Amino acid sequence: MVQYSSKLGLNAITPPESICILRLSAIGDVCHAVAAVQAIQRYYPAAQITWILGKVEAMLLKDLPGVEFIIFDKKCGLKAYRNLQHSLQGRQFDVLLHMQVALRANIASLVIKAKRKIGFDKARAKELHGLFMRESIEAQSKAHVLEGFAAFARKIGVPFLQNAADKPQWQMPIAEADIAWAETTLQSEQALQLNRDRIKRDKSHADNHRGFLVICPAASKAERNWLAERYAAVADYATKLGFQVVLCGGPTAMEQQLRDDIVGYAQASVVDLVGKTNLKQLLAILKTAAVVIAPDTGPAHMAVTVGTPVIGLYAHSNPARTGPYLYQHYVVEVYHQALLQQTGKTAAEQKFGKRVKGEHLMANIQIAQVTTMLDTVIKQQGL
Repeated sequence: MVQYSSKLGLNAITPPESICILRLSAIGDVCHAVAAVQAIQRYYPAAQITWILGKVEAMLLKDLPGVEFIIFDKKCGLKAYRNLQHSLQGRQFDVLLHMQVALRANIASLVIKAKRKIGFDKARAKELHGLFMRESIEAQSKAHVLEGFAAFARKIGVPFLQNAADKPQWQMPIAEADIAWAETTLQSEQALQLNRDRIKRDKSHADNHRGFLVICPAASKAERNWLAERYAAVADYATKLGFQVVLCGGPTAMEQQLRDDIVGYAQASVVDLVGKTNLKQLLAILKTAAVVIAPDTGPAHMAVTVGTPVIGLYAHSNPARTGPYLYQHYVVEVYHQALLQQTGKTAAEQKFGKRVKGEHLMANIQIAQVTTMLDTVIKQQGL
């Protein structure tokens, strides 16, 4: 986590009347950004907030209260910039909070008129980001991605995450229809699985139902996925403890194959929702769950926003920077081990957040590490 300075303070700032947020992607990052945006809303309730957001991400956040969304569809190429310029024609904001260093976002900032344009500090200003900004947030030591976004809120006078004891809050709207769908789907699928287990004379989990344990096994890159047979072993272990295991994910071929492999290896019956949910339905499923297991992927951070404990599985990136924010103490990681092996240096001896490379690093996470962590979650969360 970020190391806070006792000298950190907030200058007297005129409350902004209009604020533009520029953060296009990705799912996990925009979940972090929501915490900062809603902190701003609580502190400046009269401020009009406009968020320029990616098309996919908007499917998750489009109904956040009090926020105007302008969709930037990167698949449209140059037309996306023209569309953005047209949407903002004749408008000027009091402040632009430019929360993304990608060149695509930097170019988009050119069509946003604002009295103040605030971006990242020099250390994080990649892809010419600093050239597009007039002000920057404070430099931070060992900051989680969410803490970086919090610095934008503080830059405009919002006392958000000023010390290590402060915790972010989320209010993620979920339609009653999506909650009802999740509950009905899980209950009907669970009944189906229990019936199958009776046929197989395996009722080990029928008499002590602890709730739903959701496994979101796939990240955007296959190298960040854990092994299918190990997911299956954890699913079997969780089933014996009384959980109904649910698999969630998207419709890609990689995710479908991973699902097939897990189901093939597992002895227990699992509920298969891979490719069967939209983002809002997935959020409802995650909210209904007792615990979530996932690698470095968007659904892990979605679960955090609805208060569901997450066991994060990490090898390539430092979970202190990208892990499930409120549940970093439940992370199972081999990142530090891999970093030392590849560089000969510890994380403390080099640039914070340095990634490690390798297609098979996740294989270093052992089944016993995850089942032991699950036992810890059960005990601490009273499951």
